[in-house]
Amino acid sequence: MKMSDKKTDKKIKNIPQISLGGIPASPGVVIGKVFLLDNEEFSIPKRKIKERDIAYEIARFEEALIQTRSDILKIQEKISREMDSKHAEIFGAYLLVLEDRMVIEEVISRIKKEKLAVEYVFLDVLKNYAKVFSKIKDQYLKERISDVEDVGKRVLRNLIGKRKDSLLDMKDKVIVVAYDLSPSDTASMHKKNVLGFVTDIGGRTSHTAIMAKSLEIPAVVGLENVTKQTKTGDLLIIDGSSGAVIINPDRKTQDKYLNKIERLEKTGHDLLNLKDLPCQTKDSVKVGLGANIEFPSEVESAIAHGADGIGLYRSEFFYLDKKNLPSEEEQYQAYKDVAQRTKPGLVIVRTMDLGGDKFVSHLEIPYEMNPFLGWRAIRFSLARPEIFKVQLRAILRASAHGNLKIMYPMISGVEEVRQANKILEECKKELQGKKIDFDENIEVGVMIEIPSAAIIADTLAREVKFFSIGTNDLIQYSLAVDRVNEKIAYLYEPSHPAVLRLIKMAIDAGHKNNIWVGMCGEMAGEPHFALILLGLGLDEFSMSPIAIPQIKKIIRSVSFEDAKKIAEKALEFSTSKEVEDFARHQLKKLIPEFFE
Repeated sequence: MKMSDKKTDKKIKNIPQISLGGIPASPGVVIGKVFLLDNEEFSIPKRKIKERDIAYEIARFEEALIQTRSDILKIQEKISREMDSKHAEIFGAYLLVLEDRMVIEEVISRIKKEKLAVEYVFLDVLKNYAKVFSKIKDQYLKERISDVEDVGKRVLRNLIGKRKDSLLDMKDKVIVVAYDLSPSDTASMHKKNVLGFVTDIGGRTSHTAIMAKSLEIPAVVGLENVTKQTKTGDLLIIDGSSGAVIINPDRKTQDKYLNKIERLEKTGHDLLNLKDLPCQTKDSVKVGLGANIEFPSEVESAIAHGADGIGLYRSEFFYLDKKNLPSEEEQYQAYKDVAQRTKPGLVIVRTMDLGGDKFVSHLEIPYEMNPFLGWRAIRFSLARPEIFKVQLRAILRASAHGNLKIMYPMISGVEEVRQANKILEECKKELQGKKIDFDENIEVGVMIEIPSAAIIADTLAREVKFFSIGTNDLIQYSLAVDRVNEKIAYLYEPSHPAVLRLIKMAIDAGHKNNIWVGMCGEMAGEPHFALILLGLGLDEFSMSPIAIPQIKKIIRSVSFEDAKKIAEKALEFSTSKEVEDFARHQLKKLIPEFFE
């Protein structure tokens, strides 16, 4: 809901307007100038050197490594100061690459043996590593090689004296256009200079999409070749709600979207006025409204947007891109901070959801053909109780300072819940033995994100105090669709009748056994699904803070009885399109200003 400046009033002459459609990743509309974050391909000639130059080339290599390390530390420090120390920790993996003795020694050895300039040798070594990793289908390893390539380019720039523009150094407000965004790119996207972004690849629930919502900037992903159709300085319009992207819009189109920005800003202001009002239907049925966060710094945004509490605290970010495992004290302080700042609101801490696309290299998690179906989340925790217990003790200790709850991810059956609870009881006894305070009655819940969990929800409900439906994975597993693969993004359908039936199954089973049921997947923050989910009986919605005001407005604008009728009708349809068309029509009747 932003525009860069009045420069957008200038006419673009003799440049054809191009309209594209992608995957809406973060809501809002923005008009601004493009900053093309290209792939920066290096072409280094094969240059021979003399024997006497070998020492000089090695020295240049070592100086470039030192300079690159210094550059990364400066970025890390700036992000830590301006954003959050957890965002800055992303660069820990980069520093590890710079210290990789295998790479360093191979480069030095080849300079000596082949008598070639360091730039060529270093780039060739990186390319060889990339070839090896490209043949491996593991998503995590693919992400790690992108880290290696990013660091490699930084080293090459220092070797050849080339400087790349940094998002941190941008003086003007821009829209970032990229093939993809590395962790360092997204961490650098402080909203003071980045208006929004678009990418060639990615999905609705990819890391970059979630980061955009966290930063509260509009984003569209999965555009396939937007980087080939734009250049730095082009004028761009992003509609992060519809997925529309317009390159070099004409005067009429600019005016249309400028008017839309004004309407959205007014609507946004009106929605924020609901912040302190209760989240309840017109017939006084109360509904919980939580925020999904990754870092303690996001609590402020959650409260500002009207959240009752934290419906999902993703704890695995303590573990990523670090040399060592986080200590119990480090985790305790973070959980305590969030609990105190949110009190009396609830804070649901999801235990580490490692594996899948989130790995910790020093834990020696083996390569798997299908990591999303493999040794991850609760399966990893139960197999490594010494790591799991550190986290559980930290959560228990923090529970003395607020309304904390524990949630286990990726539960597929009752036995996993019982095993996890047994370890939890051991942790309680350890703390009792040391006379350390904690909430003796802390509630435990589970994620419903595997179809088997939804199908046996009636049995699981007897073991826990609450459910939270994780739709990102539930949809992925139910429909056999990789949720971050843009080639099959059209098959990722939250409104698929099978998904709706699984959600209803989980809610009904929870209520039958007197436990409450929430939802923390991205579906909870989608306005056109709110009426259906409310009508199905969902007790709590948890989402990115930016989405909270809209969902509260929808809930306060309808009676629960009317929402139930809408949900019942939605369950009768045979296709996703029929469900979505119906849901949008009902929402348009209820709140027409959302569709003006």
